[in-house]
Amino acid sequence: MLQKLLGFNPKTMKMRTEIVAGATTFLTMSYILAVNPAILSSTGMDKAALFTGTAIASAIATLLLAFMAKLPFAQAPSMGINAFFAYTLCQALGYSWEQTLAIMLVEGVIFILITLFNIREIIIKSIPKNLRFAISAGIGMFIAFIGLKNADIIVSNPSTYVALGKFTPVAILGIISILMSGILMTLNVRGALFFSIIISTMIGIPLGVTHIPSGWLPVSAPQSVDPIFCHFDFTGFLSLRTVLVIFSLLIVNIFDTIGTLVGLSYKAGIVDEKGNIPHIKEAMMSDAIGTTCGAFLGSSTISTYVESASGIAEGGRSGMTAFTTGILFLLALFLAPIFLLIPSAATSGALVIVGVLMLDSIKNIDLSNMSEAFPAFITIIMMLLCYSIADGICMGILTFVILKLCTGQWKSLNATLIILSILFVINFILG
Repeated sequence: MLQKLLGFNPKTMKMRTEIVAGATTFLTMSYILAVNPAILSSTGMDKAALFTGTAIASAIATLLLAFMAKLPFAQAPSMGINAFFAYTLCQALGYSWEQTLAIMLVEGVIFILITLFNIREIIIKSIPKNLRFAISAGIGMFIAFIGLKNADIIVSNPSTYVALGKFTPVAILGIISILMSGILMTLNVRGALFFSIIISTMIGIPLGVTHIPSGWLPVSAPQSVDPIFCHFDFTGFLSLRTVLVIFSLLIVNIFDTIGTLVGLSYKAGIVDEKGNIPHIKEAMMSDAIGTTCGAFLGSSTISTYVESASGIAEGGRSGMTAFTTGILFLLALFLAPIFLLIPSAATSGALVIVGVLMLDSIKNIDLSNMSEAFPAFITIIMMLLCYSIADGICMGILTFVILKLCTGQWKSLNATLIILSILFVINFILG
């Protein structure tokens, strides 16, 4: 029965190994329970409700992957998309969080459809390989910058735009969090980011950054998700800008999910001799359904987590690993008081380290060819300086198309890229 439901083969696998692997994966990626509410609450959303929504959405998506794909991976709100949600859509572009949730819902439904009809292959093939690597690296730098900003280590400056912040208690805690995360990761401590967040939160108490309310208890009944549940606003939805935003979300989600699934599958040794990944369509579908459910729960786009590699390293090879992780996300609902104590500065280390890990894709960019390297650089630098993932992708694609056309390399282009470039130019003119 377990083999049929979760792909667990008792002849070649051990139950204890799968459970330990699932617990390891949860411990490694559980920082999302602190980071996601911290980021999304900056839009005005209720932080306690966000914690509940994050835990439930992660559990649903991971359990779906366990039963549908039978793979030892876990899913949760995407680091990068949550920043895109809060800082680009809500703050930079002026969407309300209710409108942004509607965008996430539509993106999830579209992702389900393109997964069903295999349209994702067309989209993936249309984007140049080097730009895909640049998008991942750019998002990593963007996330790291948010971590530095949240800790007041980097602040705004009217003369230089940004500058080094003052040595305040918040900045001190942020520096401690970043250094501790780097040290623990270097020592290969499992759950390094989780432990750095918890320890930094405790250090924040004497610093006056972590505030413990009177009558606080570490365990409580799950907080209500009502303040953010199904709060969709489709006002002004039919616009070119919104269409481009949804497309950007799809691009980032598709590449993020595909890249992670491929990397983890090779690490787990489950890729066949032809390079095919078993149940990849089901894995993509669980991601898409999870994203749709997450939108109802007030969460940003769901994605497969590279931290699943920690569970694979422990020997996890079946859906039983993912099942264990999903159940632990549900149990975490009763620990909301602990996670809600965590100040933004304590999560800075996790954000910076995630940025470091995502920067890994830079080594795959062809820097010997200027027509490839220059658009990749523009993608990365514009994401950071424009404080917008979408603007970085748009500028990167536009630069790629212009360079190829002006240097007689038009054969490197395709119809999809040309159409996208025209839409981006129209969007910039109208915007």
